[in-house]
Amino acid sequence: KNGSAVTGKAGEVIDIPVLQESGEVVHILLVGVGESSNSHIRRASAAIGRKVKASKSSVLSLLVESDSDAQLHFISSALATYIWSQKSGTKSLTPEITLVGDFAKVLERSKVQVKSTWKARDLIQTPSNIKNPVWMAAQAKSLARDSTLSLKIKSGRQLAEFGGLSAIGNSSVKNPPRFVELSYKPKGSKKAPHVVLVGKGITFDTGGVSLKRPYEAMAPMKSDMAGAAVVLMATIAAAELKLNVRITALLMLAENSLSGTSTRPSDVITHYGGTTVEVINTDAEGRLVLADGLAYADKNLDPDYLIDVATLTGAATLGLSRYYGAMYTRDNKLARKLSDIGDYTGDQIWHMPLIDDYSVALESNIADFNHTADKFKFQGGSVTAALFLENFVGKRKWVHLDIAGPARSEVDAGENVKGGTGYGVRLLTQWLATL
Repeated sequence: KNGSAVTGKAGEVIDIPVLQESGEVVHILLVGVGESSNSHIRRASAAIGRKVKASKSSVLSLLVESDSDAQLHFISSALATYIWSQKSGTKSLTPEITLVGDFAKVLERSKVQVKSTWKARDLIQTPSNIKNPVWMAAQAKSLARDSTLSLKIKSGRQLAEFGGLSAIGNSSVKNPPRFVELSYKPKGSKKAPHVVLVGKGITFDTGGVSLKRPYEAMAPMKSDMAGAAVVLMATIAAAELKLNVRITALLMLAENSLSGTSTRPSDVITHYGGTTVEVINTDAEGRLVLADGLAYADKNLDPDYLIDVATLTGAATLGLSRYYGAMYTRDNKLARKLSDIGDYTGDQIWHMPLIDDYSVALESNIADFNHTADKFKFQGGSVTAALFLENFVGKRKWVHLDIAGPARSEVDAGENVKGGTGYGVRLLTQWLATL
């Protein structure tokens, strides 16, 4: 009647303070779990995490009973406590969360996913006056400490065959491009499936000569390397979890700047493997660097699965907003599996169509392909971007994840802070564990 009735809906928190004989006040939190579905458990858990965020609170949770629910509960509550700040004089406090039950093993594995997602967020949140291709390559090197991991970094003349990466990255003389190849090979893995993950790593995107407009669209572009952060941290997580799958992560690192060495509309570039592409809009740079990575993987790495992850198109965000990533693949069985895992973890994806009739939009009179469609004749920019990338994957079992929407949160709510979310780390790590 007075508006304070308890509803039990997922994420509702009722705080009951209890005065102890010692004078200490203990808080009992009653948390609504709704229908106790996966999404409701995640929402309830995030509410707990937010309640104790930036405090030294100790939480004793009785919320879950099964291993599956315990994993969701721990990860969501821990992710909700994340803080990234460069404010001077601030010290972050960390709460302690204890689950009642026999969950030691599942929590140890869950911690890996939390730490990996946190690190991906750290990389995405780092401002671009610090974060550049060289810095990102150094971060990958510092993280690849496990004996099952090996790292190669290409730069300068070693990138001569990588026409897309060079065309975009050479726009910044001060911060030149890098190609990072991180390999995970567990012991006794000769018969294990081989997965190649390709991540877009544009450490800042001005749009180049096709300068981003309006200005506000450029402000969050430090996050345009989220795909590279995600594939890097999913691989690191797989190594820590000792998953029985071979993984090669390719980080396509570049800064898309405006300078005298910037690529121009109407330029023709030659990608790895020899395919020529006419550049139409330099603000569609992500597909140019990804094309090199996909072609390199197809021709040299013989993957059983080839997956690229990128904050690729605003069109994907227009269609699916901030909670779903756009997934493109011809393999419906694989799509269903990834969708189910996404629904469980919270990294939700929607299977989008590869509409062959739209391929005509990529026809060029002077090169093998245009790299973008004529936006006045064709909408569906996320679809045509995926169709462009498909030209570089050969006959591989390929998935394209356009995470332009969920890679960045516009609000501070739920599991996410405003800014980089680390979307995709949980999805890929859980999927890799099933192979």
